[in-house]
Amino acid sequence: MTREELQDWLDRYVEAWHSYEPEQIGALFSEDAVCRYHPYDEPIRGRDAVIKSWTGEGEGAPDRDEPGTWEAQYEPFAIDGANAVATGHTSYRHEPAGDFYRTYHNCFVMRFDDDGRCSEFTEWFMFRKDA
Repeated sequence: MTREELQDWLDRYVEAWHSYEPEQIGALFSEDAVCRYHPYDEPIRGRDAVIKSWTGEGEGAPDRDEPGTWEAQYEPFAIDGANAVATGHTSYRHEPAGDFYRTYHNCFVMRFDDDGRCSEFTEWFMFRKDA
């Protein structure tokens, strides 16, 4: 995994989040992917389960974010072979084009397979109190 490959994956992650298209989501993850939205969550196991979770169909799936109510930007922080860490931020609005009312700083800890698909994904985040 190179910085450029990881940045491309992160950009496609944001695009898939905007679209909620199963094909875009599935292209990011390996068939046997293990994902956690929070570090100590029970993992979501398998690409199909990840897709269902993202699209709001899986058990315990978060609600979909409405178009225009959020922005996100992530960038590579560290890469060691197939292991990678990315950091960034996600900001939310109550309505499209409104003021941001909530911002999170994010850290993604990931492992990738030989095809550049994420096989392990764990998200860490902190609420920014002054945003």
